[in-house]
Amino acid sequence: MPELPEVETVRRGLDIHLVGHQIIAVTQLHARALNPRSIASLDALIGARVLSTERRGKFLWCVINRPFVLVAHLGMSGQFLIDAADRRHTRALLNLRNGRKKSELHFNDQRTFGWLSIEETINGIPTSAQAIARDPFDVDYDLERVIAEIKRRKVTIKTAILNQNIVSGIGNIYADESLWLAGVHPTRRSDSMRPTDIRRVLESAKTVMSAALKVGGTSFDELYINVNGESGYFDISLNAYGQEDKPCPRCGRPIKRIKFANRSSHFCPKCQVAR
Repeated sequence: MPELPEVETVRRGLDIHLVGHQIIAVTQLHARALNPRSIASLDALIGARVLSTERRGKFLWCVINRPFVLVAHLGMSGQFLIDAADRRHTRALLNLRNGRKKSELHFNDQRTFGWLSIEETINGIPTSAQAIARDPFDVDYDLERVIAEIKRRKVTIKTAILNQNIVSGIGNIYADESLWLAGVHPTRRSDSMRPTDIRRVLESAKTVMSAALKVGGTSFDELYINVNGESGYFDISLNAYGQEDKPCPRCGRPIKRIKFANRSSHFCPKCQVAR
């Protein structure tokens, strides 16, 4: 599933290709492209002009000159592509115009877990994202509050940082990478940790995701690409996630993989000792 760096990379691409453009036609090509909770069909977008693109965690949306916004969640395999030639997995199509220039925005989704939605906003945030916490790149992100919230939870530290209601944008890839960088075992109980250790995990998450953003996120297959159809290259820098049996870049011990909470976790048994 695309995580914060991938979704932010997509948002930046949409910002370039959508802002200032008018939506002149919309075609929904798959029933699941539209979230059942949408307050209107995608036809409500016709004639609207895109003013800006925004994101919170893994949710992104287009602000338009209407009393609602176009929200998107990429799910497992959602993509936005400009003028795509291959339409096999196009679930919705927006025709755009900016002066004399016309273009097409494809919402592709091979596994059909992603969705689009027409929503109202509360304090600038769409209704579907109201419970989503701020992420480490948000200007109003409160690190001390997040540390306190994680500290009071009786869960593993990995479970805590994956909880989008505590801190958003971190998924399985960047959780493993953040915990490796911080030297913290994924099964360590968050309520047993010192605030300084929790801080180190959260600061590591921002460091890792910042590095991923610089190279367009992480791509393991063709399911994540940016709006120009290009892959991200952070996978070549991964230290823990997906590196089972490979030597730890820090100490040389083989990276291990365990399963808990219906997820795989990758860690170094020497550098990330459970305690």
